[in-house]
Amino acid sequence: MPGMTTAALEPRAGRRCHNPLNSLHATHYFSPDLGREVGALGITHPKAVNFAVRAAALGPVGAGAVTATFYNYKHDLVARHVPAVWSIATPADVLAARTRAVDATLRRLLGEEAVASAEMAEAARLALRAAEACGRSARPLYSAHADLPVPDEPHLAYWHGATLLREHRGDGHLAVLMSAGLDGLEAMVTHTATGKGMTPKWVATTRGWTQDDWNAATARLRDRGLLDSTGELTERGVALREDIEQETDRLDRAPYEHLGPEGVARLTALGTTFAQAAVAAGAFPADLIGKR
Repeated sequence: MPGMTTAALEPRAGRRCHNPLNSLHATHYFSPDLGREVGALGITHPKAVNFAVRAAALGPVGAGAVTATFYNYKHDLVARHVPAVWSIATPADVLAARTRAVDATLRRLLGEEAVASAEMAEAARLALRAAEACGRSARPLYSAHADLPVPDEPHLAYWHGATLLREHRGDGHLAVLMSAGLDGLEAMVTHTATGKGMTPKWVATTRGWTQDDWNAATARLRDRGLLDSTGELTERGVALREDIEQETDRLDRAPYEHLGPEGVARLTALGTTFAQAAVAAGAFPADLIGKR
């Protein structure tokens, strides 16, 4: 049984497993189904939709709580929409709309056969098994989502499990970023410089930062010796980003150790298949990831 093995877990196994799970979780943020379902509640501004669906598990919180837990959004942007969204729709209504949107999105991207497959049910079992070992302390987004019921349908249960694992790692990652002395925008600038983060265009579009904000963050990072004059990571910057990922791995080991190496390998394989199918079906904008 997964979790019963005594074999050692390879240091990056959790990270490799998290990546496709995170990708599948994120598909709904770019889905027209989300705008339709949440829009029917009266929340129509794209940024308000984003804040509402991710923060709804926390309850009708204010802008300060959202900025703190999301970390890399400009507070001025958050405050334009939160807590106003809760006067339009309740968190419970938003969560129900989100579930309907995820259902429609996964059926559209993966197809009915994959949604109803034995592999999907297996992935759900494995993801939820791993999440049994997630810790609540200092992990507000994970803990809030862990209070939500597990959906009955396997594809929604898998998405829920992926969300728990995603938010658990994310909460720990923010603690590591703070320890590294990177504010929200500096973290995004350095991540973009790795070639794996969102492009500056999408940072501005989704996070509310201006070009002047980006330039100021770049200058601060250059002064610290983390970026060179062209905006590329220096040796020191590369080392810092790897240290951040390794420490995030350390804080996120429990669920994957609980699942065990064989279970992690199987969940990674299943998750990769589903995530690749979603990407191939056009789940994300073509210019979302990269340095430009």
